[in-house]
Amino acid sequence: MTAGLPSTFNDYLGNSAAVEHLRMAIATGRLPHSLILAGPAGAGKYTLALMLAMAVECERQPRDLWSGTGDQPGQSLASFCGVCSNCARIASAAPLDELVAAAVASREDLRETDKKETRVLIQQHPDVMIIPPDPPQLLIKLGQVRTVIQRAHRHPSEAPRKIFLFTAAGFMKEAANSLLKILEEPPATVHIIILAENPGELLPTIRSRCATVRLGALPVEEIEMLLVDRRPDVPPTQRALIARLSQGAAGRALSFDLATYTAARADAMLILRNAAEQSSGRGDPDHTPLFKMTETYRAGAEGQQKTTALLRGITLLLEDMLMLLAGTPELIRNIDLRPELDRLTQMVSFRWIEQASHGLDQVYSGMRRNLLRNLSLDAFATQLAQPVVLR
Repeated sequence: MTAGLPSTFNDYLGNSAAVEHLRMAIATGRLPHSLILAGPAGAGKYTLALMLAMAVECERQPRDLWSGTGDQPGQSLASFCGVCSNCARIASAAPLDELVAAAVASREDLRETDKKETRVLIQQHPDVMIIPPDPPQLLIKLGQVRTVIQRAHRHPSEAPRKIFLFTAAGFMKEAANSLLKILEEPPATVHIIILAENPGELLPTIRSRCATVRLGALPVEEIEMLLVDRRPDVPPTQRALIARLSQGAAGRALSFDLATYTAARADAMLILRNAAEQSSGRGDPDHTPLFKMTETYRAGAEGQQKTTALLRGITLLLEDMLMLLAGTPELIRNIDLRPELDRLTQMVSFRWIEQASHGLDQVYSGMRRNLLRNLSLDAFATQLAQPVVLR
């Protein structure tokens, strides 16, 4: 029983070549000790990582035969049974959000002095540890990495290998530097897997010590067919929109909350419309509506999630505007906003979009440093409203 995971690798959606390469590496005992799985949110990185862990630790070690092509001979591909004790316990980590929420709630019950020393770690199997970003900053922290280093030097207790799975690439500086110690000389029985939407967040020294496997996007048509099969309740117009907004990520498409996205997108449009109108000299310099909106983006984990949704909305809208300026309207994702995007694009230039992208990077950087989110958003919006300075 794989508890919400695909029952076999054949049921995993997309990226078959990358998956076969990893299965072959496990079967031949050549899985890298340090691995980055890169791809957009919802691409199935966490699902694949758990399946790989099951294939490494499975008590039965089943194998599939890849027939090969052309002059390439057939190869053995690692698989998992899904029912042994190791597989079952690893698979029970599939509902990661629920497990993290429970861990955070347990930490809140501790004394204040203990809370500061307690880090969130998920361990359903004694030899497989999952390290999520630690709330409220949602970064991998030094205490988590120190625990990994300590546990990595112990021999596996019930499985062939010890596996440490970092579910994000956002590390505090001290944590990233500490991780280098174990990446430089990993014990022979240890595998470290880092999931990254943007590998560029990781230190170059970390990336250089890891093999990287990238999970590509699925075609829009394939996502739409998946939605027809798995979410028949979604109307065709919404299905077409979700298929584009999911950016080729099957998991994101299946769990896409269109109402939450459109609410965040409305705020994103307010910021971009206000800035574009003022930058082009067509708008009212009164920022009151903007400041009232950004005031709702406060501190805490909920505020961070809301801000992340807003920034993603801004990013997708800017990408659509770029496509319209480039003369490729067929590539836009927010297809339901085409007329408004056309009007907005007429007021801006490539340089304006470039400045907006740099400004977004600064907001993300401020979030990592735990700056006040509403002030970061205000600064981004007001700076974008200034006339474009040509180089």
